[in-house]
Parts: sequence; structure tokens; C-alpha cells
Amino acid sequence: MKMMHALAAASAGLAFTCPSCISSGHKSAANHTHALEQELKEAVRDRPGRIGVAVIIGGRDTVAVNNTPDYPLMSMFKLHEALAVCHTLDMQGVSLDSVLAIDRKSLNPDTWSPMLKDYGAEEFTATVGRLLEYILIDSDNNASNLLFDRIVSVDETDRFVRRFTSGDFRLVYKESDMQEEHARSYDNRTSPLAYAELVNKVFTDSVVSRDKQEFVQRAMAACGTGTARIAAGLAGTDGVEFAHRTGSGYVNGRGEVIAVNDGGYVRLPSGECYSIAVFIKDWAGPQEEAEKAMAEISGIVCRHVSRR
Repeated sequence: MKMMHALAAASAGLAFTCPSCISSGHKSAANHTHALEQELKEAVRDRPGRIGVAVIIGGRDTVAVNNTPDYPLMSMFKLHEALAVCHTLDMQGVSLDSVLAIDRKSLNPDTWSPMLKDYGAEEFTATVGRLLEYILIDSDNNASNLLFDRIVSVDETDRFVRRFTSGDFRLVYKESDMQEEHARSYDNRTSPLAYAELVNKVFTDSVVSRDKQEFVQRAMAACGTGTARIAAGLAGTDGVEFAHRTGSGYVNGRGEVIAVNDGGYVRLPSGECYSIAVFIKDWAGPQEEAEKAMAEISGIVCRHVSRR
């Protein structure tokens, strides 16, 4: 399996189509979509948590199971944030090479933050592009809080993404707010289909300026978190390309994992492409078991799309 580093160059623009999607007959595609939906319903049944799945194949055929708008986003919102940051810079005529001065005392040493290990000085600088890499590739919480504080607010991010999606999501809090009170995680929420739709827009439509959108695509292709999730279900397919964003965390008062999430864009060797989002809410078991369930779901989708 390959990550999608070459996607932007290969697609000759932000919007690209999969030839196999164009040639497939409507009736045949409908049959495959129905079969996929039925198998996914079986796969999510009788699990120790609620699992929602959404798949958009070729930008057209959609499958959604347990598609309610109440799945906690966790760090999945960092994709929304990255796009809003890019849009804000576009409006200001500013590039991703813009530099921010950062005081280490303003950062939280008790949160997930690879950036803190990379920068040891009390005061340092980092480009906006580097901070976006930290949130999209490493899911760095300090970088996320910093961008919300210095570039674009959570509310502005929510409003911007609603402009080009169905809006079946809600952003209220940043990472530091949720760390302060874990129950707030439930207020940053989405439907699986809303997230699959957002990913699909990122890879097949024009959302922000071309250079910045290609930057987001490359960063998602380099995402190093959640390799046991959707990516694990693609591992047996040679030549598949995958770009994604993950989210996880906290344990609620009932001892359940609040969320185990993954969502991304898959390009198969055949040229078939699809966006996929899998959200797992209130999982009453080890997180590793939730990830295995997600890998199983990913494998089901990959097999069905490959047979179209």
C-alpha cells in the first residue's frame, strides 16, 4: 500500500475523475452499492459501541450506515481547521511560509505534542505550513490550539466548512477545551457522511487555493497516526494509495472510549476512488479491538469497490 504523495501531480489539477467510475453501468453500480450496504450493516451489528460508516464511490455512489450526526470528532476536526487556516491566508494573500513567533510557556507540556520535542528553545519560530503538518500528520494538539488562537477561531472554522458541505456537523471547542473537560468532546460532532463528503471535496473539488489544497492532500497522505484502522484493511491490496486523518480519545464515566475515528481517500490500482469515514462512539472495550473492527470494515469496502 502506498500513501498518496503523488496524487496532486498525477491528477493534473484538484478535480480528477476515475475512468472506471464513468464507464460502470448505473444498474450494476446500484447492485454493488446495495450489497455493500448490507454487508456493512452486518459488520457493525452487535459491537460493544456504535459504529457509523459512510462511503462515497467515484464522487457519486453513496453508502451510509448508522449515519447520525452525533459522533464525536476528536482530532478529526483538524482537517476542518487546516482548510479554514488555508482559506484565511488566501483571503489575506499570505503564503504557508508565513512565520509565527512562539513562546514555549504558552504551550501545554501535558498534551500530545511532537512539536515540543522538535523545538527545545523557550522561544522559537515555525511557519504556518509546518504547524499544519503537525496537525495533519502528527495530530499535534499544541499546534492546533495555536492555529485556532492566532489564525482562525473554532466558530469561523465551523462557518467556513458549512459553505461547501451539507453542514451535518458542529464545531464548538478546541483541543485545550476538551482536555479541560472531557465531556465537551461530545459537542464537537459529525455524521460519518458529512466527514466523507468533506474528504471527497478535498480530493475532487476546489476548496481553497490550489497550492494550499495540494499541500493539505500531501499532508493527509503522510499522516502517521491510526495505521491499524482503515489502512490495515487496505494492506492486502497492492498499489492502493491512501490519505487520511484520525481522531481518538478520552474515556467517559462509564469506562468507554469516547471515540475511535478515521476518514480518508482511497485510490485503487484500477483507478476507482472513494472517500470513507468510520466513526466509533462509546466503545466498551480496548481501543485495539475497535481498530480491528474498523480494519474489517475497510477491507469490506475495498473488496466491494474493487469488484465494481
